[in-house]
Amino acid sequence: MNSSAVSPGRAGLLLLLTGQMLPLIDTSITNVALDAITRSLHATPTQLELIVALYGVAFAVCLAMGSKLGDNLGRRRLFMWGVALFGIASLLCGMANSISELLAARILQGAGAALIVPQILATLHVTLKGAAHARAISLYGGIGGIAFIVGQMGGGWLVSADIAGLGWRNAFFINVPICLLVLAFSARYVPETRRETPSRIDWPGTLYLALILCCLLFPMALGPEMRWPWPLRAMLLALAPLLYLMRASALKKQRRGEQPLLPPRLLKLASLRFGIAIALLFFSAWSGFMFCMALTMQTGLGMAPWQSGNSFIALGVSYFISALYAPRLIARYSIGRILLTGLGVQLCGLILLIATFWYVGLNTGTLTLVPATLLVGYGQALIVNSFYRIGMRDIGPNDAGAGSAILSTLLQSALGLGPALLGSVFLALNRHGGYIIAITGFLTLEVVMMLALAAAAIGFRHHLGRCPAAGLS
Repeated sequence: MNSSAVSPGRAGLLLLLTGQMLPLIDTSITNVALDAITRSLHATPTQLELIVALYGVAFAVCLAMGSKLGDNLGRRRLFMWGVALFGIASLLCGMANSISELLAARILQGAGAALIVPQILATLHVTLKGAAHARAISLYGGIGGIAFIVGQMGGGWLVSADIAGLGWRNAFFINVPICLLVLAFSARYVPETRRETPSRIDWPGTLYLALILCCLLFPMALGPEMRWPWPLRAMLLALAPLLYLMRASALKKQRRGEQPLLPPRLLKLASLRFGIAIALLFFSAWSGFMFCMALTMQTGLGMAPWQSGNSFIALGVSYFISALYAPRLIARYSIGRILLTGLGVQLCGLILLIATFWYVGLNTGTLTLVPATLLVGYGQALIVNSFYRIGMRDIGPNDAGAGSAILSTLLQSALGLGPALLGSVFLALNRHGGYIIAITGFLTLEVVMMLALAAAAIGFRHHLGRCPAAGLS
């Protein structure tokens, strides 16, 4: 139950969606600014991986905590706290004079994003009904494409324009006035909602998740460059006992009737396990794709930041259009068919992208990438729209929050780990064969990952065919 169900109105909806766009735009802007950060702070490729990855890992670790705090203390309050923290962290990112300072500020940014995002969807679900709810959720699903375009174009322009000689720092400073604007009006236009019964935070589970992600992230990111010293190898070896301890802690809480971060009984559901497979394979490949493409186009092909940003406009537009129509397609056809269609379209785009880089090489330009990126973006939106519907297929209403938290946490974990895990492969190929070999090799690996996901979807298709179209639409 919630203590309030007052509609946010158009102004409140606009503020919530603006808050949602902040972390999404920031991801795109950061990728566009990577080459400028390299020159300014003398960052190594491994440090660039961490600039992207630490944000995602902090986001993932704090996500469930942010959701629970919003339930208990008020979702508008946590939304505003998150926006404030995100704005302060953005200011610190722009002021950073060393990589260590930038990395610390990026962790704060990820934590701020984790306080913002859970409050938005929960507020929309609680305060809106009927057609207004459907329109809001449609906008919520499609906003990623808009944020992507704004981040790529705006970030590229901000870095290239070099306003006041600040260069890449403007890509972070731009968040500050937006955060102040959201904070100025949220108290008036965003309704306050909360659960009437307190929701307990699984602190041990959160700690174990943070340790597991760090023990995976740092060895994979730093190992190749540091030649695998014993502390990094020890961190990898620690993964098994940490996973065991996290499961044991979750089972103990489950027996006591408490809600662990990753409930073991829900992890037994085939639909949720398949949703986890989508999160690990697709979203890690997606974030790795954006990282590797940004380095290839700016450092490898010598594009200016604005040219690199503009190269993804077609992807963002096709993603936005596909996201808007995806719910109708899912309502008309089985969700299994839509997922396989999305994978098929994206695979065609990836193969075309490999051919483009292979045959055009270092002369690859913005326009030559349009056909391939159109297909990639359209397919991605179909996959993303299928993700939660499939993962939540067999979860009852009482477990909806826990199931959504599992999928969201693993999604953000995959987004955070993608640049480190797959970026390491790209950087290794680049050291031996150059950027064209590296990007075609990375894209080939992504094709293999998507084929594996398609094979799993075909094997699971009899179950997907029964997945209700309404899902989480």
